[in-house]
Amino acid sequence: MNAENLRSVLDTVTSNPVTVTSAYRVTPGREADFHSWGWAMLGASAQQPGFLGGGVLVDGEAEWHVVYRFASEGTSRAWENSTARMQWDARAAGIAVQTDRKSVRGSKVWFDSQTAVPKAPAPPSKWKLWFVNMSAVFPPVLLFNVIALPYLGGLNPFIRTLLLCLCVTALVTWILMPRLQRFFKKWLYPPLQALRGRHKRTA
Repeated sequence: MNAENLRSVLDTVTSNPVTVTSAYRVTPGREADFHSWGWAMLGASAQQPGFLGGGVLVDGEAEWHVVYRFASEGTSRAWENSTARMQWDARAAGIAVQTDRKSVRGSKVWFDSQTAVPKAPAPPSKWKLWFVNMSAVFPPVLLFNVIALPYLGGLNPFIRTLLLCLCVTALVTWILMPRLQRFFKKWLYPPLQALRGRHKRTA
């Protein structure tokens, strides 16, 4: 064992655990995206030395918290300052804005936070995702075939297919899918909606 590894082990053993709580203001309609981002980021955190656990907590309409715990201040700081963590923060752009961050030593705060951190709701059923995707893809494909395709019959099939894909993916990505996700939010994520209502009642 080299000196760096020995220092890391000693730091883990001798230091108090550190619980980090980050508060986020989530963009309306992007709650499901933030939920997925939060748990994926915690999954990456779990690969780091000293990680002890974490969770995603919703409180109110748009205030969310990501809570995680490391064995020491050193291991927590190493994750906070890592390139991987910065990349995860960059992925949250457009989904949420971090509004606060607290770091507390000791075990009690972790057990207190664990009572509030909910279990991750299961992802939507595949047939529900299929239905939403079909609802987003079918209308632009139909319109393209009815309106544009008669005028593009002389084009090379490769070019014609490329134009179809460009138009459909643009409409689905920026216009249809965000609206359909908001419209079907309660249907896609019923456990998440029940959790939001429960926290609103206790607020």
